[in-house]
Amino acid sequence: MFIHRDVVSYARRSARMNQSQQRAWDTHHDAWVLELPSAQRDTSVAPEARIDWTAAFGRDAPLKVEIGSGTGHAITTLAEADPESNLVAFDVFTPAVASTLGRLDRHGVNNVRLIVADGAQAVATLFEPGSITELWTFFPDPWHKARHHKRRLVNAEFAEVVTSRLSADGIWRLATDWADYAFAMREVLDAAPGLSNVHEGWAPRFAGRPITKYEQRGLDAGRTIYDLSYRR
Repeated sequence: MFIHRDVVSYARRSARMNQSQQRAWDTHHDAWVLELPSAQRDTSVAPEARIDWTAAFGRDAPLKVEIGSGTGHAITTLAEADPESNLVAFDVFTPAVASTLGRLDRHGVNNVRLIVADGAQAVATLFEPGSITELWTFFPDPWHKARHHKRRLVNAEFAEVVTSRLSADGIWRLATDWADYAFAMREVLDAAPGLSNVHEGWAPRFAGRPITKYEQRGLDAGRTIYDLSYRR
C-alpha cells in the first residue's frame, strides 16, 4: 500500500542550517543519512524507493522507527538504551536532522539511520509487512483548527499501513499534549482492525521516552500528556 499525500502532516520551514548543524551534516551525512528518490515534493517518497536495512546498518537486527524525530532527543536516548536494535528516524526538516547527527555523535550512538522524508509515505514504502518491532509517534503536529484536521498524521489510512508493517506483537507508541488530538487518535486506533489497545485506555508514560523541550513546554503550560500503546 502506497500512501498518496496530497495533504501532508507538516508545514514547510527554512532549510537553512547554522554552523554547528552544517558541520554535523558534512561530517556524518554519508554514514548516517539515507537518501531516497522523491516524488512531487522533495520530502515525498517515490513509490519505487527501496532500502536494504541489513546493508544500511551492516547487520540484521530488530527495526524500531520514529516519525518526527525533531532534533533527536528521544531517538538518541532510545538508541543508547537499546544498542541491539536498528533505529530509523524520519523528519522533514534538514536542520533538525543535522542537529540529531550532532547529538548522536556526542553520545557515541551509531545504531540510528536518518531519512529526510515524509514518515507516513516512508513507512508504507520502505518497510516489508511485519518488519517493524516498534513505531514511535511522539507529539505529532496537532493541527488545531478543524479545517486542518485532515493534515493530522494519525488517521484510519495510516493506521492500516502501520498495522500491516508491525511485526507480530509489534507496538505502536504515541504521545501528545493536546487533549482533542489524544481523544481523536484513541477513537481512530481503538476502531482500527488488527490493533489492540494494550492498556484498554490511556497508557502509562513510556519510560524510555525522555522529557524533551517540546514536552516540557506542554507541561509548563499546564497541559496533560496523553500516552497510548497499541499492539498488533
